[in-house]
Amino acid sequence: MTDAQAEKLIAAANGRGPRASAAKAKAPKVRRFGEARPVVQITIEAAARLAPPAEKVARIVAYFGVEDPDAPAIRESTEAAIVASARELAPVMNERALSIHLQRVVGSFVGSAVSSAQFYDTKAAEARNLSSAIANEHRDEDRMGIDGGENEAARARAFAAQLGVQAFALLAAAEGAVSAYAHLTGEEWKPYARAVTPQRSVARRAAAEELSCFDRD
Repeated sequence: MTDAQAEKLIAAANGRGPRASAAKAKAPKVRRFGEARPVVQITIEAAARLAPPAEKVARIVAYFGVEDPDAPAIRESTEAAIVASARELAPVMNERALSIHLQRVVGSFVGSAVSSAQFYDTKAAEARNLSSAIANEHRDEDRMGIDGGENEAARARAFAAQLGVQAFALLAAAEGAVSAYAHLTGEEWKPYARAVTPQRSVARRAAAEELSCFDRD
């Protein structure tokens, strides 16, 4: 074994080799990415912000030939279904119980719309990156294959287009559900938030009470 080989083995054992350096370089990036991921609240506004608007959906339908969602019909049918269900339940449920049930039902519609819109937003960004000559790391493969099939970027665009239509349709359904909740309860729907007292706050109060023993009279 040469002196150079021995030095490499010692460096690797001590975590100073090239692989260790590469791993250390990647770790901060992973942490920064995880820390940078935004937390999206389950609200109708969040779904509307991430889902494509009507004019963009019209372009998607025209370019990709996907099914054109009838947003007004989806919105109205969802609202009517929830209202009809609530009226059937009303005789056997008190007002509070029915309100809680409706809050959960509407929450499921809104949650589905937000999740779908988030997925669309992510896949649309991926499609843009794949279609960009600068951002695409596989641009040498970004060409039609021998069999004439679609390339990776084209498939990504088609997939994002389908997800955009789905997100738009689910947003319409969520809007209908929110409207039904307002019609039935007379209140604006809001996501359920459980009141939880943080343990740190309890500890701080306990510490404050203990410190009060040392206060000067």
